[in-house]
Parts: sequence; structure tokens; C-alpha cells
Amino acid sequence: MKLSSVDIARRVASDITGGSYVNLGIGMPMLVSDHIPDDREFILHTENGMLGMGPAALEGAEDWDIVNAGKQAVSILDGGSYFHHADSFAMIRGGHIDISILGAYEVAANGDIANWLIPGPRPPAVGGAMDLVAGAKQVWVMLSSHVSKSGEPKVVERCTLPLTGVGCVNRVYSDLAIIDIVDNGLIVTAMIEGLEREELQTKTGATLNFAPNCEVLKPFSEAA
Repeated sequence: MKLSSVDIARRVASDITGGSYVNLGIGMPMLVSDHIPDDREFILHTENGMLGMGPAALEGAEDWDIVNAGKQAVSILDGGSYFHHADSFAMIRGGHIDISILGAYEVAANGDIANWLIPGPRPPAVGGAMDLVAGAKQVWVMLSSHVSKSGEPKVVERCTLPLTGVGCVNRVYSDLAIIDIVDNGLIVTAMIEGLEREELQTKTGATLNFAPNCEVLKPFSEAA
């Protein structure tokens, strides 16, 4: 049993404190905008210049002047605003973003992150990720899979790929677990139902510690 990308996005959204300013990275993190809890308000920021981003635009109702950083058509909530790209990065670099949520190829036990370059024909494109991991107060990483397609751990003792940021990641959400990164290592605070601790450890390239009250995770369809 594993969490789907939508399950992970729902959980991430539910963990965001009300009133937070949150930047969503390109890819899987963009799903979070579709799952803002009804009983809470937090403000989504896009690096291309928007505060108050809402869910993805409904099919047929897209306004292609209103897009997220991944060029997907989105909505804007009441009270939202647009601004210049340079002003957006002034917010990021000025420390005004509470949480930056990104994807990653590797996350290390000391909080290092590598998310912009893997070997292959694709040209390197770090985008705004280096600014985001350096400027945000917290960095959360979403992994659609705890391991790579070849079965290699994405949570590792030390990153082997070019780094995006050093010692900056606070939490990792994967299809198998939620892991906090603290001064003394990795703390598993939640894991998927039916998964043994030993199995999670074999899929992780760094030593795991487990919270005494480790939560049991279920897919949304199962938990509902």
C-alpha cells in the first residue's frame, strides 16, 4: 500500500499552518493548491508573480494570463494580486516565504537537497529553486516515490547529485512516510499502514529514527 500523489498533496495541505505564505515548486507540489482545507486560509505564492493562487482552472475556463510557475492555468482567490517577477524574488530572497514546497531527486540526512540535475540529455535548469531553499523559513520536499525507478533511495546519507541547497530541508513527504529532518538525524513521524520499520529502512539510504507516537498513514480513499 502506498500514498498517491494526490494523497500526499492532501496531507501536505492539511499540515500547513493558517496564515502561512507558501511557495509551490514546479511538478508534484502544484497539486497542493487543489486541496486547501475549507477551514483554513494560507496564501500561495508563485515565483512568476502572484499571491493568492487558487486551485487549477476548470477545463474550458482557463485564462492563460493566470498561470503558475509551471505554466499551468490556475485561479486566483479574492484579494489575490499580481506583481513583477523581480518583486516576487524580492519576497523570496527577503525571507517573506514561510514554507517552500519542492520536489527532489535526493534529500540527505543533514537537510541537503538535489533537485535540478540528473545525468541525461536534458539541459540543466535550476530555475528559482536555489533562491527558494535559501530564502524560505521552512523547506518541505514531496516525493512521489520513496525510491527511484531503479530502486535507489531518494533519502540518503549524502547527496551524490549537484546540490540545490545545503542543510535546508525540514521535512520529507513520500508515498511511504513523513520524515522530519532535525539536528540529530531523521525522525519518521508517520508511515503507511502495513509497512514494517525494517522495510522502510531498507528503502532509505540513511539511518532512520522513529517517533514514539508514529502515525499510521492510509490512502485518502481508505481513510475517508
